Amino acid sequence: MGLLSKFSGSNGKTSLTESSVLEALRTVNDPDLHRDIVSLGMIRDVRIEGGNVSFTFELTTPSCPVRDTLERQAQQAVELIAGEGNVKVNMTAKIPQAPHKQQGEVLSGVKNTIAVASGKGGVGKSTVAANLAVQLARDGAKVGLLDADIYGPSIPLMFGLENAKPSARQAGENKVKMIPLEAEGIKIMSIGFLVDPDTAVVWRGPMASGALKQFMTDVDWGELDYLIFDLPPGTGDIQLTLVQSISLTGAVIVTTPQDVALADARKGIRMFEKVHVPVLGIVENMSYFICSHCGEREEIFAHGGGRKAADNFEVPFLGELPLVTAVRVGGDTGHPIVSSEPNSPAAKAFETIACEMARQISILAYSPQHAPVQIEL
Repeated sequence: MGLLSKFSGSNGKTSLTESSVLEALRTVNDPDLHRDIVSLGMIRDVRIEGGNVSFTFELTTPSCPVRDTLERQAQQAVELIAGEGNVKVNMTAKIPQAPHKQQGEVLSGVKNTIAVASGKGGVGKSTVAANLAVQLARDGAKVGLLDADIYGPSIPLMFGLENAKPSARQAGENKVKMIPLEAEGIKIMSIGFLVDPDTAVVWRGPMASGALKQFMTDVDWGELDYLIFDLPPGTGDIQLTLVQSISLTGAVIVTTPQDVALADARKGIRMFEKVHVPVLGIVENMSYFICSHCGEREEIFAHGGGRKAADNFEVPFLGELPLVTAVRVGGDTGHPIVSSEPNSPAAKAFETIACEMARQISILAYSPQHAPVQIEL
């Protein structure tokens, strides 16, 4: 029996009710969550006025890469019973909270916490963290960026905030909280806001770990959809402090194509696996270079290593980023390329990676196997 005849009366006319509209929408499946959009709770506010139908379609992320496809499929499904041109779909998004967040946990107002990590320095990890944060905010999410690289903070420079200082507010009788600075639509905190830019931070591991904890407990982050941690390279004290302090939603590993970087990236993946943090995916930075004069593509550091590593470790490959002068200039001048040149190929590559990362977070939110795990190191 076809969908149209299923809801037709004996006179052949379709009966428009909320139930019939929902039943029609059950034919539309989310391609990542493998369930229909009604059982996933994505359909709200069904309204029927005469022969016209309207409803709200609530996605799991404003960065959904298949948004247009799902909207079209939902509209066409209901038009089968309401008639072409009689259906209005209001597309919105509500980002789910990580399923393994525990009650009373630090950063209780933050739905998802994401570590951007690398096995070694110099692979562009901070550039990736900064641009992903800005892109998520441009897509409509509430985003924060915590510069957890205590010894070598670069986020203040990348957002033009080298001389900025955070303010504070009273948060109780004996409690004061710092207010994160804001730029490009995101909240930002860094040790670079609290020390002189020319002063080296010469601290032992426990002091650096203590600073990170304070950035989580003594900063007023408010309500956020995503808080991105720009981690220092390697697998040291800061990384261990982070996974012991909160239930991370997941980690993004940044690498470059050459073998030495990939070897260190594998160590980072193994570390997160050991502490039961899902790896959201691998980003291959400096994947290729396009000559501005002749347009020829050069794979300076080889190519494809990031995808191969993702396949070997059975984690998602989020995408590859070109080696582009404008990305470097944006970082040096405080204007990330996704906001300064949003239509450039490099910015579009960041947009794709941000969408894929948000997609992986949504999949995790609906995956029952990711339960809380007590970390003992």
